Amino acid sequence: MTIVTRQNEPNTNQANEVQRLIGVYNADGTVRGELAYWIGARLGRAHCSLCDITHGLVRERSDWKDCRARLAVPFDVYHLNDQPDSVRDLKSPAPMVVAEAAERVIVLLGPKELTACNGSPERLITEIERAVDAAGLSLP
Repeated sequence: MTIVTRQNEPNTNQANEVQRLIGVYNADGTVRGELAYWIGARLGRAHCSLCDITHGLVRERSDWKDCRARLAVPFDVYHLNDQPDSVRDLKSPAPMVVAEAAERVIVLLGPKELTACNGSPERLITEIERAVDAAGLSLP
């Protein structure tokens, strides 16, 4: 598990409460990057297990939207080229799911755990909840 501690932030009683979740796709978010990924995925040359969970061939999956709406915190997604610096600083391989708390940023799920979700949004939520507990964090 990779942890980056935030500097110069106040210590609060809610230091271990997750403020948001961040997913990072294993692809660039540019038009060229999206097209390269889409073609590569169809040819078996590119893969992102987070994409399998959140998207169909072109659009965001409705079952993913339903699961995300049930989360107590926002779940924001980024690509390799536009992820927040605090996530990039973790130097962890994508795809990944990260928890952002008041005093730290933690990788909850990496490529192996996301692949084990087998494309299931429900399984992703279960794994996120398990990883939050294992990291000593809490969801509001």
